[in-house]
Amino acid sequence: MSPTLILSLIAGYFVVLVIISVLTSRKATSESFFIANRNAPWYMVAFAMIGTSLSGVTFISIPGMVQGQAWSYMAVVLGYTVGYLVIGTVLMPLYYRLQLVSIYTYLEQRFGFWSYKTGAFFFLVSRAVGAAFRLFLVAGVLQFAVFDGLGVPFAVTVSVSILLIYLYTFRGGLKTILWTDTFQTMAMLVCVGVSIYLMADELNLGFAGLVKTVKESAMSQIYFSDPKDDKFFWKQFASGAFITIVMTGLDQDLMQKNLSCRNLQDAQKNMFWFTIAIVIVNVFFLSLGVLLYQFAATKGIALPTNPDTGKVIGDNVFPLLATNYFSLFAGVVFILGIIAVTYASADSALTALTTSFCVDMLDIKQYDEAKQKRLRQLTHFGFSLVLIVIILIFRAINDQSVITAVFKAAGYTYGPLLGLYSFGIFTGRGLHDRLVLPVCFAAPLITWFINANSKAWWGYEFGFEILILNGILTFLGLLLISRPTATRELNPAA
Repeated sequence: MSPTLILSLIAGYFVVLVIISVLTSRKATSESFFIANRNAPWYMVAFAMIGTSLSGVTFISIPGMVQGQAWSYMAVVLGYTVGYLVIGTVLMPLYYRLQLVSIYTYLEQRFGFWSYKTGAFFFLVSRAVGAAFRLFLVAGVLQFAVFDGLGVPFAVTVSVSILLIYLYTFRGGLKTILWTDTFQTMAMLVCVGVSIYLMADELNLGFAGLVKTVKESAMSQIYFSDPKDDKFFWKQFASGAFITIVMTGLDQDLMQKNLSCRNLQDAQKNMFWFTIAIVIVNVFFLSLGVLLYQFAATKGIALPTNPDTGKVIGDNVFPLLATNYFSLFAGVVFILGIIAVTYASADSALTALTTSFCVDMLDIKQYDEAKQKRLRQLTHFGFSLVLIVIILIFRAINDQSVITAVFKAAGYTYGPLLGLYSFGIFTGRGLHDRLVLPVCFAAPLITWFINANSKAWWGYEFGFEILILNGILTFLGLLLISRPTATRELNPAA
């Protein structure tokens, strides 16, 4: 594919997003920006959330990881269903009952000022790092496919990508994003479906042959044998459940969309249908991964490897094949798909970061609408710059699959949120509020120390379940600084 064609595709795609932004951001207020006036149809929210949840990491890393990890990720996906059940039955009723704009204001009502600011801080760090990882992946693909050949520095690629997101989100916020993410989710689903069809056609497989090929491949194995293996099914399943609870239920980004529904019942319907869809879509991505490696083997294509380890670089497999060995049409489909799924995740993250900082740190509601707008837009631009800086740092130090990096980072930064909310919902005790921040900083440090030595001590290797350990340590730390009776009359579990 020529750089000119890819640049034309990107430009045309963003023109569509800007048009949607102009149409949806008319008469936008802070309430429109933060929660879309609490008037979004549940089915639209459910559909838009698919693209937000998946990101470019799913589009590239999950197919790429099947050679080394097989279908072990499917155990994580099945664990998601338990996590979504908890969100729909425990967390969403709480959020709707309290009519929250930022979900972290619950912590202030339950425990106090420092608990509230601690929760918001860990979200801001978690989401900024997660969004940057995802954007890093796509910027790397565009750099590889287009901009290296044009001599454009990676820093310029990243800056332009994020500033384009800023341009179509800074006015309408969530009200705009629900529409752009609906469009982008549709584009992503069409692209993955077409990619699977084209791969099957290249391999001369009908539907029955496709299913048989995927089913009988060693790359579709799920691991049940060794509990110490980081791919063991039940470890992955439990990790998936807790990852979902924290990265969706305790994350302002995705819950902001749920809070835009008209009422709790609509939000729960949204969560039910979204759960079914997300499992099916991940099956498609894992199947696509098997087909990609089968295609490379059949055609005798040498896949990119890490010069230090000799292992295939999974994140580069799909981009390499799509832009160099597929038909022109298939390459176009790939570029559109990765742009769609990545920016559906990134634009939502940028808006959620802006919402949390404005509501939780600036207490923006105390100002008139004109000043709210100025602060909101300044914050939005500021977080755009923050994402650029994090991506450039990550490019300098990254040496592993991006999806692994995202979830490892999540284990350390979301663990304190898991501990805080668990303590608030499942106990009736209060806290010495000023000690919450030290506890929430100590828990990830202890978790890191245990993770660094667990293989030497016990022969046990932590995977994504590092999040659970972090949450437990936070909970125990909070128990040590707790009061016999709640300091505030808010125990939502009651």
